[in-house]
Amino acid sequence: MPRFSPVVLTVLLAGALAACSSTNEDKTAGWSPDKIYSEARDELNGGAYDKAVPLLEKLEGRAAGTPLAQQAQLDKAYAQYRAGDKAQAVATLDRFMKLHPASPAYDYALYLKGLVNFNDDLGLFSWVSRQDLSERDQKAAKDSFEAFRELVTRFPDSRYTPDARQRMTYIVNSLAQYEVHVARYYFQRGAYVAAVNRAQNAIAEYKDVPATEQALYILVQSYDALGMTQLRDDARRVLLASYPQTRLLEQGLPGKDNPWWKFW
Repeated sequence: MPRFSPVVLTVLLAGALAACSSTNEDKTAGWSPDKIYSEARDELNGGAYDKAVPLLEKLEGRAAGTPLAQQAQLDKAYAQYRAGDKAQAVATLDRFMKLHPASPAYDYALYLKGLVNFNDDLGLFSWVSRQDLSERDQKAAKDSFEAFRELVTRFPDSRYTPDARQRMTYIVNSLAQYEVHVARYYFQRGAYVAAVNRAQNAIAEYKDVPATEQALYILVQSYDALGMTQLRDDARRVLLASYPQTRLLEQGLPGKDNPWWKFW
């Protein structure tokens, strides 16, 4: 093992300390709040969301109590959302709404919270994949719906309300359609009681949605397979009364669902 003189050790130690000091140096120490915000916005616009977040956190502290600090919170939530850190984005938005209930940007905070939990692939969870929609995804969809509903209710004239309404329609339709996917999956495997339960769930929980027609058809088929002729005939009558032009009784369910759920 090499041995160093006290002088050499002192030089090495000083170099190590200098390196640590350089590594931990805060480059924003002499920056004004406006300068920090400008740099953070540049990172956001360039898609460097992970770099924008710490800058915005510094800005929150430096500009505490000012509108700029509020804007930093909202921008941080957006950066976290775009970086895929949905849990942190929701936490940031919840904190913002708790601290600033009278903020003129409250409607945007609700809209962004809805977007964070929004999953525009819900309608693509196909029965072909045999994948069940996880409880987490269902919860996220419902949380998204609640945020949009609060926005629409409290801020009907907000610039974000029209889009929120469309996304609410999408969420309801896609969750109902998913129930039909699952009911169809069970029916095709001979689990007729389970198919009945999921089809009934789609009909009961989601009113006036396109999936209802298919749910009723699955009820007819499942009751028929179970030999429950009275319930089969009742379901058939409801299907024909609700959808007099239905072609499902002759043609069956389509191989793929039409993309009725796309609005943007």
